[in-house]
Amino acid sequence: MKLFFLIAAAIFAAGCSLPKLEAPECSEARPALREFYSAHFGGNMLFSKERLEEKRRHLTDRFYQTLTAATGDADPFTSGTADVPRAFRLGECEKIAEGRTSFEVLLFWRDETRTEQRAIRVELERTGDAWLIDKVNN
Repeated sequence: MKLFFLIAAAIFAAGCSLPKLEAPECSEARPALREFYSAHFGGNMLFSKERLEEKRRHLTDRFYQTLTAATGDADPFTSGTADVPRAFRLGECEKIAEGRTSFEVLLFWRDETRTEQRAIRVELERTGDAWLIDKVNN
């Protein structure tokens, strides 16, 4: 009988696993990305040079320079179009290099005619003590 309980306990223990914890870089970068997207969704999301300047402190110099060359009113931080989503959620993160992370950002559209979800990837780079957005793949 004792042997049965030992075997059952071993099988049960083998079936339980600890959840995969995020890389420390992801845990450090997540609040910066959440702050950026919360502020972004709280304002006018269509692209303009003035709005880009307001977001500059969240962007690497390289990404900021890339965006200053952009034209039109498409939102480069979400859909890449003028069709902006209603909500977002931060998804999985992976460390892609020392001081560099990549997050999945889930975007949601919901109105009378559609309910849609789309994922984009946002890369952040540690610059000094800050985590800054360096790339958005939409």
